Amino acid sequence: MSTNVIESIDVEVPVGTAYDQWTQFESFPRFMSGVERIDQLDPLRTHWVTKIAGVQREFDAEVTEQHPDERVAWKSTTGPAQAGAVTFHRLDDAHTRVTLQLDFEPEGMVERAGDALGVVGRQAKNDLARFKEFIESRDTAEGGWRGEVGRAPQRGEDLPPAPS
Repeated sequence: MSTNVIESIDVEVPVGTAYDQWTQFESFPRFMSGVERIDQLDPLRTHWVTKIAGVQREFDAEVTEQHPDERVAWKSTTGPAQAGAVTFHRLDDAHTRVTLQLDFEPEGMVERAGDALGVVGRQAKNDLARFKEFIESRDTAEGGWRGEVGRAPQRGEDLPPAPS
């Protein structure tokens, strides 16, 4: 059974600053609890090492969609099945709403129990609060990757009309 978590936070930085910092995956351990290390393998692929509730996991993920100042989406390519997206909504010149959505398959009894208790949702909320503190204390991003990554056409979209 898949679990979906959605959390949002407003940060006091321009949308470009919030977006640019979020594209710096290797900085995630500085504000995401449970993330021990992220290695950037290339512009679209990362290797993650996490430890949550004593359970260590390693997996690879790839960016599946990216639009500067709007959205970054990813999915795991190895290890536990998970995917996510973060969207950036300009509130005004100096404020941005950051919304994080996670979809994952809990594995094993410990992860299923933690999921039933809402552990991942609380962790996502706390991680966003730490991101807010991190980016607002810096007032600038450590870098940024502003490449475009399109999404694959969905069923029924962008397909030629059916023959009559």
